[in-house]
Amino acid sequence: MSDCIFCKIVEGKIPAQKVYEDENILAFNDINPARPVHVLVIPKKHITSLATVAAEDTPVLGKMLATANGIATAQGSPDGFRVIINTGRVGNQEVPHLHLHIVGGPDPVGPMLKRI
Repeated sequence: MSDCIFCKIVEGKIPAQKVYEDENILAFNDINPARPVHVLVIPKKHITSLATVAAEDTPVLGKMLATANGIATAQGSPDGFRVIINTGRVGNQEVPHLHLHIVGGPDPVGPMLKRI
């Protein structure tokens, strides 16, 4: 998609602090980190959200999850981390390109969700 910020990062039109890249996925530091380790992992192919994945996207989704531990460890969170995938309006997805957040650091991340 020509107006997608993450597609522009994949194309090299917008700079990012890359921490991992292969033929299918790209991982880079979040520009507004919520934790000492906050990395976004995206498929290079434009997929709008987890709600729009197709069966053919299974390998790239698996790769995104399979690389998470190595990325988290390399970035300074060897004792654990959290993976978050926000989906759609209710999930508070801000960029319409599938991405997962790896968050962690030296201290515990905290509770899963704020109870309402």
